[in-house]
Amino acid sequence: MRTSASRRAEPAERLQKVLAQLGLASRREAEAWIRAGRLTINGERATLGVRVAPGDEVRLDGRVVRRHEALQLAVFLCHRSPGEPLGRPHEEPGAAAMMSRLPARSGRRFIAVSPMPRSDGGLEILTSDGELAVKLQRAARHLASEFSVRVRGELSDAQRQGILSGILDRGTALLVDSCESAGGEGANRWYSLSARGGSGKDVRQLFERQAVLVSRVLRTRLGPLTLERNLARGQFRKLTADETQALSAATADSRSSSQ
Repeated sequence: MRTSASRRAEPAERLQKVLAQLGLASRREAEAWIRAGRLTINGERATLGVRVAPGDEVRLDGRVVRRHEALQLAVFLCHRSPGEPLGRPHEEPGAAAMMSRLPARSGRRFIAVSPMPRSDGGLEILTSDGELAVKLQRAARHLASEFSVRVRGELSDAQRQGILSGILDRGTALLVDSCESAGGEGANRWYSLSARGGSGKDVRQLFERQAVLVSRVLRTRLGPLTLERNLARGQFRKLTADETQALSAATADSRSSSQ
């Protein structure tokens, strides 16, 4: 157990970083709160750039922010069903949301990392650690990902080559490693696509640019994390310490390779 002396010895950190680590807000949102005068430190109104030490009393709208909550932060791997909302019920009314089922003790606010479009689904990463979420969101642009795409009919050679080119509407290109047939029934066909830095929206666009009718896009891998078969739709699990470490390492590697 840490003593009060050891807590005082810890370095002070910027207020917006502390709030992000607690999962209360992103750094940008915390800065907006500071500008709006919603935060105080030891009874005085907080200003941009201010640092807080472990012994300082931070209040948001008059309520004490308890920093020990940072010990309860977690990262979850979720299998989201197509059409299932990610946000809490008050954010996306009319349907049960995945965030509402996660353990409340893990943080006050969950953040989705590179979320799939609501009409699609598959692997989602949710965390109550705002600082980690920002790092993962940036890294997701460079991490290797895999998707299962259901389309109407088989791809022609020309369509497949167009998808492998990775060209998007905005003129940029994804690094597409492969696009392979993965079976199907009736008129529907599944294709497995591997790309670096691709979002669900980008993958759908790659196919639709080739005049392909896409009915579903499911993410099956993001960086070192894979959606295992025994995790049913609508279910989730907490990442192990090793998995979290591997995800952090992949984040660091993606930053160094992009510089």
